Amino acid sequence: MSQFGDAAPLLVLEELSVGYRLRDGRSRTVVNSVGLVVRPGEFVALVGESGSGKSTTAMAALGLLPANARVESGTVSLGGQDVTTIGDRGLAALRGPFVGYVPQDPGLSLNPVKRVGVQLVDAVRLHRRLPRSQARERALDKLELAGLSDVERIFDQYPHELSGGMRQRVLIAIALCNDPQLIIADEPTSALDVTVQKQILDHLGRLQTELGLGLLFVTHDLGVATERSDTIVVMNSGRIVEVGDPESLLLQPQSGYTKDLMDHAATLRPARLKPRVGAPMRLPQSAGLDDVIVEVSSVSKTYGDREVLNDVSLTLRRGTTHCIVGESGAGKSTLSRIVTALTHPDSGAVTFEGSRLHGRSRRTMKDVRRHLQFVYQDSSTALDPRFSVERVLGEPLRAFRIVRSGRELRERAVELLAEVGLSEEFLSRRPLELSGGQRQRVAIARALAARPSLVILDEPVSALDASVQFQILQLLTDLQAALGLTYMFVTHDLSVVRQIADDLTVMHHGQVVESGPASDILRAPDSPHTRSLIEAEPRPRILRSVVG
Repeated sequence: MSQFGDAAPLLVLEELSVGYRLRDGRSRTVVNSVGLVVRPGEFVALVGESGSGKSTTAMAALGLLPANARVESGTVSLGGQDVTTIGDRGLAALRGPFVGYVPQDPGLSLNPVKRVGVQLVDAVRLHRRLPRSQARERALDKLELAGLSDVERIFDQYPHELSGGMRQRVLIAIALCNDPQLIIADEPTSALDVTVQKQILDHLGRLQTELGLGLLFVTHDLGVATERSDTIVVMNSGRIVEVGDPESLLLQPQSGYTKDLMDHAATLRPARLKPRVGAPMRLPQSAGLDDVIVEVSSVSKTYGDREVLNDVSLTLRRGTTHCIVGESGAGKSTLSRIVTALTHPDSGAVTFEGSRLHGRSRRTMKDVRRHLQFVYQDSSTALDPRFSVERVLGEPLRAFRIVRSGRELRERAVELLAEVGLSEEFLSRRPLELSGGQRQRVAIARALAARPSLVILDEPVSALDASVQFQILQLLTDLQAALGLTYMFVTHDLSVVRQIADDLTVMHHGQVVESGPASDILRAPDSPHTRSLIEAEPRPRILRSVVG
């Protein structure tokens, strides 16, 4: 508990219920009799799966519910004022100087046609009568506080010129612009590298200690929740099922739902996943685990005057999972695009199944692409929203002439869905009718349609809830065992690496700093950069002495 425990609470929710008006005129209650308190200097983590009511609770606390939602009962108090009764003008006066908000998606929250600096200066001058020059200096200071370097350059850039992690830090800087007493953050670090996440959480921790900043932190990252918070509030189906300190909830959860969350969190279960299927790997005859399926030799790539990859070399062994880890800008995604021949290297070579990958004719390249498939991070943008699942799965089946008739296509689509744990009824649905985990399963099924030997996965579970993330990782483990797949798995989450990786390559500023068996590197890293990544992992203190 913080040193400000006797001070008046910053946020109080009492018996709060929120409902959404449906198209048929009925109302559906999604937050039911919720109560919580955030005091000065306190970090309260609000955890639960998608659809549990976390974000709606946060929006109600800010008075930012959408037009079709309303507070059905209960009260929300910010600094002692009931925000359900003070109106829009009263709320506007509180947002910024008293409470700051950090949304999850910077792609939707930053204005794409305004430079970053303009947006920060506007946030400052909305509440402070400062000349633009002073507002500019304040904005630059907040960008630095949010963990950004070269802030003069970033100030003059547009959001699309920044990485996802950098855009998220801009949102955090905007929330800090007017020195609020309370910050409500909705998944603010889920897209950030562990070192940047640590920097931001360390900074928020200092503000908590020095200024009494209160923090309501909506997250599905139980590592962050159990390492950083004073109190964890667990929500399920719109209700609070358990409240307690991190150690109590970790060691002695009272709710079965809480126990399931803790059991499924990658950060809290460092053991390697094992396939549930009993069949041995179906590898090609004479192939062994030491056979090399991909060899990357001295690959370099430059965009403009920026060197993205510098003399990168690594090998992928057949039937194994090779994780590529590094911070934003390390070159991970560029490397994965080069391995799938979506991008050409400036120098160096990539061989796949013993043959050079780049420089082929279109006809031979199409034959190769059947055996190289890609699973993207964001399945909501990777799947065409106009297509049914049947059509999504049918595209590669038709493109590679795997099926010859509509009946055969449907049968094959049903088989693919079964492989990823979905039933035939999903064939008629569109991506927007699916949950995040279901969409990612469909994306994996599409990648498997052509029966590839290598699947490249770019952050495929980073945006998923702990239990859904566990399901997808277990699914990938099962499929690898059953089909003999090789995975190149791009991630910034070392807790995921611990569960699935055979081999690990750590990248930094476009170079390989360490590569080899994952267990060896995680246990005894040679590179100082690798050690800094491991040290930055969010884990409960009681686990740090157990997990290397």
